[in-house]
Amino acid sequence: MSESNESKENGAKSNQDPLIKQSTDDEAPADLELLRDSTSPVSPTRDRIAIFIDGANLFYAAVHLQIEIDYTKLLSQLVDGRRLLRPYFYTGVDRHNDKQQGFILWLRRHGYRVITKELIHMPDGSKKANVSVEMAVDMLSLANYCDTLILLSGDGDLSYVVNAITYRGVKVELVSLRSMTNDNLINLADRFIDLADIRDAISKGNNPNNTARN
Repeated sequence: MSESNESKENGAKSNQDPLIKQSTDDEAPADLELLRDSTSPVSPTRDRIAIFIDGANLFYAAVHLQIEIDYTKLLSQLVDGRRLLRPYFYTGVDRHNDKQQGFILWLRRHGYRVITKELIHMPDGSKKANVSVEMAVDMLSLANYCDTLILLSGDGDLSYVVNAITYRGVKVELVSLRSMTNDNLINLADRFIDLADIRDAISKGNNPNNTARN
């Protein structure tokens, strides 16, 4: 190669945008932030995981268990030393509920990607927001970059997407309260964890520094 051609090639390389990076089979998308709890032991398997939390399901499970969830401890418990790409939290929102808005802000500042949906007023006076479609789409997208997906929900509507993901060879861990979980969903998951069994590990203690509220 001549000196002039070599200088042109080097110049072309230097002009490439440093932010442009082609992904490989071992890399997650550039916009996925790698999160790891510094207090968790590093797993020798280095499994890549993503977490999907149905906020309403977790809220009612916490009410049933008579606990207040510590979302930092919850994340640490679920990650268990593995490589976390991102935790997703799905919830219906009331824009006029300042307390809820503060809680969502806290989650975002502590590493959670929060997906919200406007609450719909039902004929019986209750409010509801179905986030199963959003959860299913994100789970299918992230399955390409994970060894294991952790689903915190008991909604049977997610059975189809869980089945599709396991057929790809990606493991699904299901975390929910047994009495609030669809049987088919449990049967499809590779592992089921009852929230009642980890109740003490994810509940808040008498720590005044904990500010998040569910």
